[in-house]
Amino acid sequence: MDADACPGVIRDILFRAAERAQVEVTLVANQWLRTPPSRFIRALQVESGPDVADSAIVERCAPGDLVVTQDIPLAALVLEKGAAALNPRGERYTSANMAERLSMRNFMDELRGAGIQTGGPPPLHARDRQAFANELDRWLVQSR
Repeated sequence: MDADACPGVIRDILFRAAERAQVEVTLVANQWLRTPPSRFIRALQVESGPDVADSAIVERCAPGDLVVTQDIPLAALVLEKGAAALNPRGERYTSANMAERLSMRNFMDELRGAGIQTGGPPPLHARDRQAFANELDRWLVQSR
């Protein structure tokens, strides 16, 4: 999990799923993260710096893994390695939707670079949490 910007409620869903399904969850961040005591959950703290956590995730992911991230370029890289990618709103990144998502992300980045305020993502709602939990469960069933 790209844990630097992952909402706490999404982490909690992952923690419960790790225990229930007995699958390993690794949180990768450039800061210390508190995790519940579990043989299935661990945190990896990397150095600060641009894309250091992303590089650590890409380096460690393998086909069959699931990476939870809001970072579209990171999602593209893990898809290239054969891993699955899911954002905290329950939207699965795929090779079919990645080009469009990267294009939109780059367009918004250009607007911000030109000084145009684009705002951030909308708040995470209960329906987003439910969509995430549902998609995570689908992935867990498919991966068995």
